[in-house]
Amino acid sequence: MAMAGCSGGGESCQATQVVGAGGEMDGEAMRRFAVRAALTGRGLSYAVVSIVGPQGSGKSTLLNHLFGTSFTEMDALKGRSQTTKGIWIAKAVGIEPFTVVMDLEGTDGRERGEDNTAFERQSALFALAVSDIVMINLWCHDIGREHAANRPMLKTIFEVLMRLFSPRKTTLLLVIRDKTKTPLEYLTQALKEDIQKIWDAIRKPEVYKEAALSEFFNVDVTALPSYEEKEELFKEQVGQLRQRFIHSIAPGGLAADRRGVIPASGFCLSALQIWNVIRENKDLNLPAHKVMVATVRCEEIADEELRRFMSDKGWLELETAVNYGLVPGFGNKLNVIIDFYLSEYDTEAMYFDEDVRTAKRQQLQSEILKHAYPAFKTMIEHLHNVVLNKYESDLEQSLRSGGGFAASARHCVQSSMAEFDAGLRDSLVKHAEWDATKVRSKLELHVEAHAASVRGTKLTELKANYEKKLLDALAGPVLSMLETGERDSWASIRRLYRRETESAISAFSASLSEFELDQTTLHKMIIELREHARSIVEEKAREEAGSVLMRMKERFSTVLSRDKDSMPRTWTGNEDVRAITREARLAALRLLCAVVAIRLDDKPDKIDRALTTALLDGGPLSQKRSVEFTCVPLASSAWEEVEPKDTLITPVQCKSIWKHFNTQTEYAVAQAISTQETHRRSHNWLPPAWTILLLTILGFNEFMFLLRNPLYLLWLFITFIVSYAVWLQYDIPTYFRHGTMSGILTILSRSLPTIMESITAIVNMSHNQKHSSHPLRHRSPLHAQNFMNQTRQQAQLQYQALDSLSSSSSVDSNSDNES
Repeated sequence: MAMAGCSGGGESCQATQVVGAGGEMDGEAMRRFAVRAALTGRGLSYAVVSIVGPQGSGKSTLLNHLFGTSFTEMDALKGRSQTTKGIWIAKAVGIEPFTVVMDLEGTDGRERGEDNTAFERQSALFALAVSDIVMINLWCHDIGREHAANRPMLKTIFEVLMRLFSPRKTTLLLVIRDKTKTPLEYLTQALKEDIQKIWDAIRKPEVYKEAALSEFFNVDVTALPSYEEKEELFKEQVGQLRQRFIHSIAPGGLAADRRGVIPASGFCLSALQIWNVIRENKDLNLPAHKVMVATVRCEEIADEELRRFMSDKGWLELETAVNYGLVPGFGNKLNVIIDFYLSEYDTEAMYFDEDVRTAKRQQLQSEILKHAYPAFKTMIEHLHNVVLNKYESDLEQSLRSGGGFAASARHCVQSSMAEFDAGLRDSLVKHAEWDATKVRSKLELHVEAHAASVRGTKLTELKANYEKKLLDALAGPVLSMLETGERDSWASIRRLYRRETESAISAFSASLSEFELDQTTLHKMIIELREHARSIVEEKAREEAGSVLMRMKERFSTVLSRDKDSMPRTWTGNEDVRAITREARLAALRLLCAVVAIRLDDKPDKIDRALTTALLDGGPLSQKRSVEFTCVPLASSAWEEVEPKDTLITPVQCKSIWKHFNTQTEYAVAQAISTQETHRRSHNWLPPAWTILLLTILGFNEFMFLLRNPLYLLWLFITFIVSYAVWLQYDIPTYFRHGTMSGILTILSRSLPTIMESITAIVNMSHNQKHSSHPLRHRSPLHAQNFMNQTRQQAQLQYQALDSLSSSSSVDSNSDNES
C-alpha cells in the first residue's frame, strides 16, 4: 500500500491507502495509520469524514485545502485520468476534534470498464457506514441528471445500508462545485427534493417502513466556485467551510448524533468487518451494462432534440410574435412543433431499454415545455390585458346606455370571463398541464377592482348630488328661520329638516337599488346622508351663533327705528320710548334664544324662559324667577336638558353677549330720547311761565313808554314788514355760501331797492283802498301777492347773476393758480 507525506502548520500528516484497486482492504495499513496518528487514545472524541463523487471532480484537491491533507491530485495538463484508486485515509491538520479523512475512488471512471459501479457502490456504502460526515462532491451542471448526481448509487446504498447495518444518523454534506449564477437556495431545494424522493422510493425493512429521512440523515448543502478560474475565491470559501468542521461533534455541530459510535481503539477492527460484509453481499451488483448504455445514449438523443427545438424557425417566430400581442392558435402551433421533436426522439431511441427511453422522453418533453412556458405565460398576460380592457369599455358603454350598474357589471363579467376561457383553451398545449388559475384569478380580481372603483365613483357622485340637493333645500330656509328669531323657529326647522331629509332619503334609496348593495352598506349610506342633512342645519346654526351679536344689534336697530309698517319712525314726542326699546330688546333676545343650542330633537327645554327672565325682565322679580333654573342666573356652562355637543352658546357666554349688546345699543336709545325732547321743545311757542312773569315785571317801564309814544310802534311795524319781505324774497343762507363778507355785501346791495319797492307798494295800497269800491278791495292781496312774487323772481335772477359771476371769478382764480 502506498503512503504520501506532508507537513504543514507544524503538524505532519500522511495519506495511507487502506483499500487497493482490487477491492481488498489492508488491515495492517489501517492499524499503522491509527498508531502513527495516535487515534487509539482518542476514546469517543473523534470524527470520520469521507468524500464521494465523480472522477476528476476535484475531491482530493478539496480535501487537501480543507483539511491540510496530502492526497494525490490529478494533473490536468496530463489529461483526465484516474488519480485516486481504492480508498485512502489521512488525519486532518489543525482541526479539533481529531478528524479522520477518507478519499474514495471517483465514480464513472473508464478504467474499471463496464462493471465499475460495483466498487463505487461498495466504497460509498462503506463511507456511509463508518463516517459521521459524508461529503458528496458533484458538479453544478450535473444537478438534475440521473447518474451524474449519483441518484442510482444513493438509492442502492440506502436500501443496503438499512438492510445490512443498524443505521445511525449521518450528515450528508452535498458540495456543489463550480457554482453558476443560479441562487444557492434553488440548488439546495432541488438536491434535497431529489434525496427525499430517493428515500421515499426505496424498499425499507418493516421496522423502518414509516421512518423519515431526517431520522437517519442530516442533509446539508454548500457551494464552491471554480478552483481553476477563481482560485483565490475558492480558497477563501474553503476556509469558511473549514470552520464548520471545528468542534464538529459538539452539540449542534456539523456531525450528527453520536449514537452507536465505536471507541477509537476499535475503529480499525470495525472498519475491516464492515468492508468484508459489504464485499460479500451480492445484491450490490445491480445495474446492468445495457441500462447504463441506454441511459447515456437516450440522454444524448434527448439533448440533441432539445437543441434542435430551441433553434427551430417556427418556434422562434412564434416566440417573437407572442411578445407583440395575442397569437391566434398559439396552442395548436406549439403542439405541432413539440410533437415533431418528440417523434424524432422516439425514432432514434426505439431500440433502447424501454424504462430508460420513457424516462428520458419525459425529461425531453419537460425541458421543451419548460423552455416554452415563458411564451405561454406572456400569451396569457396579453389575453388578460385584452379581456380587462374590453370589460372596462363594455361596462362604460352599458352604463352610458342607461343600464343598471349591478346588472351591467354582472353581464360584462360573464362575457369577459367566457372570452378569457376561450382564449385560454386556444393557448393551451396538450403535453403540458400548465395551470392558468392564478392568471384567471388575477383577472377576476382586476375586474372586481375596476367594478368596485366605478361603483365607488358612481356612488360618490350620487351621494354628492343628493347632498347638494339637501344643502339647497335646507341651508337658505334654516338661515332665514334663525334670522327671524321667532319662538317657533326650531319647530319650523325640525319640520323642514324631517320633510326634506325623508324625501331625499326616499329618492336616494330608490337610486341605490340599481347597485344591489348589501343591507349593511345601504344602511350606512342612508345614515351618512341623514347625518349630512343634520350637519347642514348644525353648520348654519353655528354660523348664525358666531354672528349673533351683530344680528341682535341689527334687529334692535330695525325695531327701534321703524314702525310696524316698516316706515321710518319719527320721534314726535308722543312715542313710548321705553316700550319700544323693550320690544326691540325682546326681538334681539329672541334671536339669541334661537341660536344658543341646536334643537333638532323634540326635547323640551327652558332656554327661552331662562334668558328672558335673566336678561330682559331684570330686577328682583327676575332673580326670584331664576331660582327655578340656577342659583345664580346664567352662571352655568351648560344648558339643562341640552347635550354639550348641541350647545352653541353657553349661559355664561349669553350673559356676556347681552352685556355687550346693551352697551352698544345704549347710544341709539339715548339718541331717540334726545330727538324726542328736541322735537317737543321746537314745537312749544310759548316760553315757560316763569319767563313770562319775569318779562312782565322787568319790562313794565318799556311797555308804558311804547303806549305814551305810538310812533315807536309804527316804526317797529314797518321794520318787521321790511325784514319779513327781505326774508321772503332772498335766500339768506345761500348768500353766505361763498363766505360771510360776500353774503353781507349781497344783502346790502339789494336791501335799498327792496325797501323802496315795499314802501311804494304800501303807499299804493293805501291810496287804492281810499278810492276803490268794496269788491275791489279783495284784489289787493292778489296784487300784493303778485308784487311779492315779482320781487322774489327779481331777487332770484339777481342772485343767479351774482352766483354765476362769483363762480366764474373762482374758476378764473383757479385757472390762474394752475397756470
